[in-house]
Amino acid sequence: MSVLTSGHLKVHGPSKILKTGAVEKPKSAEMTPGLGFQVRTTIERPSKRLIEYFKAFETTDISDLLNRMYTMHYGISNLCNDKSLVGPAITVKLFPGDNLMLHKALDVAEPGDVVVVDTSGSDRNAVFGDLIANKALHRGIAGFVIDGLIRDLDGVKETGLPVYARGVTSFGPLHRGPGELNYTISCGGIVVNPGDIISADTSGVVVVAQHVAQNAALKLKAHHARMEQYVSDVKRGIFSNEWVDRQLMADGCQFE
Repeated sequence: MSVLTSGHLKVHGPSKILKTGAVEKPKSAEMTPGLGFQVRTTIERPSKRLIEYFKAFETTDISDLLNRMYTMHYGISNLCNDKSLVGPAITVKLFPGDNLMLHKALDVAEPGDVVVVDTSGSDRNAVFGDLIANKALHRGIAGFVIDGLIRDLDGVKETGLPVYARGVTSFGPLHRGPGELNYTISCGGIVVNPGDIISADTSGVVVVAQHVAQNAALKLKAHHARMEQYVSDVKRGIFSNEWVDRQLMADGCQFE
């Protein structure tokens, strides 16, 4: 906003009037509150009972039920241990090479939450290390899913937290911002919203949108029962591959 005063242009805000009467150019790195620099401190979470229900199933079963459409990129895996991870998502979007908003997430997350981090495509700096891991442990955070790099691997392992990420580097982050906390992000190629259920194990990371989680849970039980019997039969050598021929013929495959 600007006004004219005694023949000079006066600018309200960070810009200044120089002695010549000209307005100083705003700094290109100034941050603007709002989109890209905002924090939401409260979110709606699924019931604890529903979260516990999903803990009984592997990500492969959940992924199949979701038509194989909501599994993150295979490059995101547990770098610290073999622990699985299930909980509601706290979503963090970082400026490349910066982790200020990830530190703020420690104040907003509740016990049992999974912190899911969008690094805006950064593949150079680590955004997570042993200090955040230890703070998260004391806050009761269940674990992390990071579409990027971490560091201080030995120290992170000592906490026992499951941390799913793309890799390790000694190159640390800055702490300046901007960023977003508890807004829609992209992690591993999948859209994640605050409160979505995250399920992660040795096979990968799956996202169950909160608004379909209850219905998915009901279908998952029936799907799992069918698959459990089928797998049991296959292990005992009881199976038929007739379905393969039916599919080939339906697709018009030529046989000689």
